[in-house]
Amino acid sequence: MKIHGKTVEEWQKDFPLLRDIMDLKPVFWVNHMRPRMADIPSLPLSLDDMLAAAKLFERFQPFFKKVFPETKETNGMIESPLTEIPNMKTRLEKERNAAINGRLYIKQDNALPVTGSIKARGGFFEVLHYAEQLALNAGLITRNDHYEKFAEPDMKKFFSRFTIGVGSTGNLGLSIGTMAAVLGFNVNVYMSRDAKEWKKELLRKKGANVFEFDGDFSEAIDEGRKKTEADPKGYFVDDEKSKYLFLGYSVAALRLKEQFKQENIPVDEDHPLFVYLPCGVGGSPGGITFGLKQLFGDHVHCFLVEPTHSPAVLLGMLTELGSKVSVQDFGIDNRTEADGLAVGRPSAFASGFIQKLASGVYTIEDEELFPLLAMLKDEEGIFVEPSATAGLPGPFRLQETRYTEDDGLMGKMDQATHLVWSTGGSLVPDEDRKTFYQRGLKK
Repeated sequence: MKIHGKTVEEWQKDFPLLRDIMDLKPVFWVNHMRPRMADIPSLPLSLDDMLAAAKLFERFQPFFKKVFPETKETNGMIESPLTEIPNMKTRLEKERNAAINGRLYIKQDNALPVTGSIKARGGFFEVLHYAEQLALNAGLITRNDHYEKFAEPDMKKFFSRFTIGVGSTGNLGLSIGTMAAVLGFNVNVYMSRDAKEWKKELLRKKGANVFEFDGDFSEAIDEGRKKTEADPKGYFVDDEKSKYLFLGYSVAALRLKEQFKQENIPVDEDHPLFVYLPCGVGGSPGGITFGLKQLFGDHVHCFLVEPTHSPAVLLGMLTELGSKVSVQDFGIDNRTEADGLAVGRPSAFASGFIQKLASGVYTIEDEELFPLLAMLKDEEGIFVEPSATAGLPGPFRLQETRYTEDDGLMGKMDQATHLVWSTGGSLVPDEDRKTFYQRGLKK
């Protein structure tokens, strides 16, 4: 059998790392093809697009404050804490008998208000962008209006004429379903076999229709796309192609820059920033990478993290085939307990950005996630989903490579900031938390 004109053996000859990837071994791949920011002529999105996306979130702050009481303290802003985790750093260093050069932080998107995951950034943005366009076109609002108006019964009645669909492994569906239902849309969430049962039930309670599939993420998204596009008033949130999801995620970079300023954390030539981002289809880590590179340029180094059984973005980058290749093409089963990362094919839209901007990808085994979860809970009192722990070994994995030496960073690592992006967790039911924690204690 040939994959895009080559046998597996020919692919392995061209890319020897493929043997370990196909054997499900953890790997670390450095993207030596990435150019410096000054050498990238253009990208499909710009800093101005990101700033416009931030303005949309600002317009909707009165609406958030009205319908989500948990956002009143932040004046309707959906944002998560930036937390230094020195106890976890010490524990990790002891466990691995190695030091982390620099300081270790966690960006707690597991604690984002309303839906408790990174997907709120992109998912909320796309639904709000669509709702705003519908309301503007219908003459129901102007951009100078107070957007608390979106919570009024007449507005909900208007949106009830429209349907929003999305394919999901869990957290994106939760974010889309929550926001669409609150606005009054009919919402259909097409979920893959990897989605947790509690996420399906929570969606139903919020008023979403949930459709389940035995296949993986790609099947769920394909079916959802077909059914939604058959509806004249249907709108499909396409995780494989959406620039609006991507833009919503990118706004996190602006918020993080402000948090760095408040904490006096420099990012410059002498103070490099290393970011470790759990990765599924590539939209959320791609959007954040795009945003961070716009703000910090070559001083930020973003690494994506995938399960050994679902290295979709890694395969797309390594082969330079992007979304044209799937893990199944290379005999990899896409079966992982990191449900939000259970993706077989990367995003077509995000791949073009990631190939140019990401510093690399590493893979992690499922069984490593649970001990990390238990450690983080014990040392810092922070609970996250298993998939959200994937970035924690990042500094060690990085230091095992020649990356910092090749990039001339060796003398600057003591002044570095390592940032692990935690992607979800606050809505996990207590019983599941106990199960995950106990599993983490069994080594």
